[in-house]
Amino acid sequence: MIVDSHCHLLHQKNSSSINTLLRNAENKGVGKLLNISTKEDEFDKVINLSKKYDNIYCSLGVHPHESMSVNDKVLKKILELSKFRKVIGVGETGLDFYYNHSNKKSQISSFEKHIEISQETGLPLIIHMRDAEDEIFRLINKYYKKKEFKGLIHCFTGSSEIVKKLLPYNFYFSLSGIITFKNSESIRKSMKSIPVSNMLVETDSPYLAPEPMRGKVNEPSFIIHTVEYIAKMINVSTEELSKKTTQNFYKLFNKAK
Repeated sequence: MIVDSHCHLLHQKNSSSINTLLRNAENKGVGKLLNISTKEDEFDKVINLSKKYDNIYCSLGVHPHESMSVNDKVLKKILELSKFRKVIGVGETGLDFYYNHSNKKSQISSFEKHIEISQETGLPLIIHMRDAEDEIFRLINKYYKKKEFKGLIHCFTGSSEIVKKLLPYNFYFSLSGIITFKNSESIRKSMKSIPVSNMLVETDSPYLAPEPMRGKVNEPSFIIHTVEYIAKMINVSTEELSKKTTQNFYKLFNKAK
């Protein structure tokens, strides 16, 4: 079985119905999916979808692009709704200093609040990181010293240096279809720093369809191409990598059953 550890099933770009997406995924061996929220008006929707389908988990958080919308009411809602049994992560949160759709101050403040919720609930933090490695590590280190917490760098595109810095904190790193792109040699090089014991896989669908599906609307079933590509890179079987990344998923997201 494969777990898609990060997808956006309710995104408007999805051209297929949820039932079709799940059927296609099942046909490719994708048994579980983590459906990610990025803003407040998605919280109830991702929870309701997880109630309807046994194989869908969900997370609650506000993406750095939306960080200027974060206030005490939103944070209280995340904290309260995180008690639901199928909410297994906090996020997607983090920092994106490439696009800067929200100002840096609001992004940092929002990220800090999400860390505190992760610490309070014990749920892993799901982190978006773009052009912000130094600041993300500074904040993780600052808060980790106060109270340990678990985390995942999703859709990893970072450096081998950030991997080495975060491994002592037992952070995990999720690889997406980007790893298959022809121009992603630097990411493939960084990926070699990630032990299989700290590796997850994801689609980030409907974005980032892997080769040979690039250019199409991504969906969870396409994760098989990413898994096959990584398995070949590190010289293990597809079955072995699927099994290990699934074990890692349940080890990190230990609220999932």
